[in-house]
Amino acid sequence: MERRIVEFIAALRASGVRISLAESADAFRAVEWLGVTDRETFRLTLRATLVKDAQDFPTFERLFPMFFQNSDPPPLQNILEGLSESEAKMLAEALRAFNLRLREMLERLLEGKPLSSQDFQELDNWFNPSHFTDLRYQNYLARQLENALQFPELRQSIQELVELLQQLGMNRQRVAQIQKALEENRRALQEQIRQFAGQQILQNMAENPPQKGNASLVDRLFQNLTEAETRQLREEVRRMAAALRTRLALRLRRAKDGQFDPKATIRANLQHGSIPIELRHRDHTLKPKLVILCDLSTSMRYCVEFFLTFISMVRDQIRKSHSFAYIDHLEYISPDFERMAPNQVIQQVLRRMPPGYYNTDLGNALESFAAGYMDLLDHRTILIVLGDGRNNFNPPREDLFQKMAKRARTCVWLNPDPLALWGTGDSDMPRYLPFCDLAFQVSNLRQLSDAVDHLLCHPVRGG
Repeated sequence: MERRIVEFIAALRASGVRISLAESADAFRAVEWLGVTDRETFRLTLRATLVKDAQDFPTFERLFPMFFQNSDPPPLQNILEGLSESEAKMLAEALRAFNLRLREMLERLLEGKPLSSQDFQELDNWFNPSHFTDLRYQNYLARQLENALQFPELRQSIQELVELLQQLGMNRQRVAQIQKALEENRRALQEQIRQFAGQQILQNMAENPPQKGNASLVDRLFQNLTEAETRQLREEVRRMAAALRTRLALRLRRAKDGQFDPKATIRANLQHGSIPIELRHRDHTLKPKLVILCDLSTSMRYCVEFFLTFISMVRDQIRKSHSFAYIDHLEYISPDFERMAPNQVIQQVLRRMPPGYYNTDLGNALESFAAGYMDLLDHRTILIVLGDGRNNFNPPREDLFQKMAKRARTCVWLNPDPLALWGTGDSDMPRYLPFCDLAFQVSNLRQLSDAVDHLLCHPVRGG
């Protein structure tokens, strides 16, 4: 119990509640005196000794049950127990239509098995959610874990299973009962995942209290940023962009007359006994031309804003840029970009876009680009896609992306998702990656800055 109280105090501090060492000691003495058998007395004891400001009461009340209330996994029902022998055979036949991973998940739902501690340990080792240190992102982390477990496909598979059972002749009432029970079990597993996500974040908060200063902010995940931190990072982006502009201008100035070519110089001066009287240079480097496609779905917006800030501040070092935004359809945003700051552009464009996390359709955006803007791509163009590559199971249209990549000099993809999630759930990244010359994970400002520096100051010529 002492360790749990220590972790609880650390989580309170990480959430902004000021607690001194003396107040922590008072809490331990009070708990030792009053005991922990009566839960309400225990709660009030900790609140009275640890919280001295009324505005911190909601934080205390939100965290207390997550540390001191043993929440069992939501109950699941065993659907197989109520089936007749013929119904069980039809169900087994229908399950054979699914791949191994989805069949295992459907069987788990049918048997009413919750996720075990071993399941969560494997998920934790694979996904490594240790960088989440803010409870506001409990639902976001839960969605990422669901994607890793293929929950979006599972929802669709339940519907397909129901249709197969109907085709096999199972009683409609029984099919409806199975569908209802499957959906209830799926929601129970989702709640179990959400609880796990909350516990992970609390543990991270206790073990890794937030640091102060911009040096740590540039390494914070975009989805973990508060509004105050975002304002600080806007200033940091401008500083980084100014340094990038200096490096880019220096590179172009050095290349103004072309890079010295020793082989060509030797050949040209053979008539002079190889004395380098006439110098030869390679073709000079031209300012890059950019075509940018930005995913403006909810989880992407800070990343897009900071990237567009970089581009806006080095605009004089770029020959031409054409910027597009998409969620479910494509929008040409260069005119907005010319007269507004990037964060204002995003808000302006969002008024023309649908809200929410689950509307992204990159395939449709690629179709619009191919139909109206393909002539923007040529042998001098760097094509940049800033997005997580998720299509919500809509057609990815990688055939169109391949044509776009071939027309461009270089094709670059910037993705804020962890590499382990590329290709999980509704992610189509493995379909797009073969046509990219470069791909970067850009989960925080430091990674984004390094990626922009690389593609502008050290461009790669596509093959």
